[in-house]
Amino acid sequence: MIVGEYYRGGNFAVREVENDRVKLVPFVSSLHADLFFQGSVNHPELFRFLPYGPYDSAAEFVEGLIEGFINSDPGAALYAIIDKTHSFPHSPSPSQADFAGVIGYLNTSTTHLKTEIGCITILPPFQRTHVTTNAVGLLMEYALNPPSFSGLGLRRVQWQANELNFQSVQTAERMGFKREGTLRWDRVLPSDKGKPGNSTQSRVGDPKLDCVGRHTAILAICWDDWENGGREEVLRLMARRN
Repeated sequence: MIVGEYYRGGNFAVREVENDRVKLVPFVSSLHADLFFQGSVNHPELFRFLPYGPYDSAAEFVEGLIEGFINSDPGAALYAIIDKTHSFPHSPSPSQADFAGVIGYLNTSTTHLKTEIGCITILPPFQRTHVTTNAVGLLMEYALNPPSFSGLGLRRVQWQANELNFQSVQTAERMGFKREGTLRWDRVLPSDKGKPGNSTQSRVGDPKLDCVGRHTAILAICWDDWENGGREEVLRLMARRN
């Protein structure tokens, strides 16, 4: 992992991180928002299990997610994912050729030494490639490695997913996260976005009767998991070439 330039405040240092195949750079709306919108506008299924989206314009995406959530939370940071294997000399970057999606940190607390990896959206051309493994692995490295190894030295990295999003849960488990439990009725999901709920009807008189509920799977990897083989397994997965 290479740690690059520091970008903005919040309650933790936000830096570029990269390896030989993937680079994560702090999301800048003027550079990345339109690329994200153009890559996702014809794929509403990308947002099926997310509590936000889909969006009708890049401006709506910026207003709703970037300004409305990420930039207003000092514990959050969104990264643009650049697939370096699709970046070419003398070609502009980022571009539709190498912009692979977004990923971020949420609910970060340097007081309690913990964070969460979330807001993961990999655009279709980059799915089932090395991108997801390397993007997640780079954020795990930066969060869990001690400062002496250019990391934040956090003790806990959490992962939340709609309980019905089996692919997300499997990805987390493959990367070494351990299932800790389920938060029942954790979220109210909008009724007009086609979000899958927990298939359980609300009680009569519920103030949001037309909105489905979500059960949330909670997974985590902690510093002791990381130091006792977790780091080596993540590095092995990122190094795979098949």
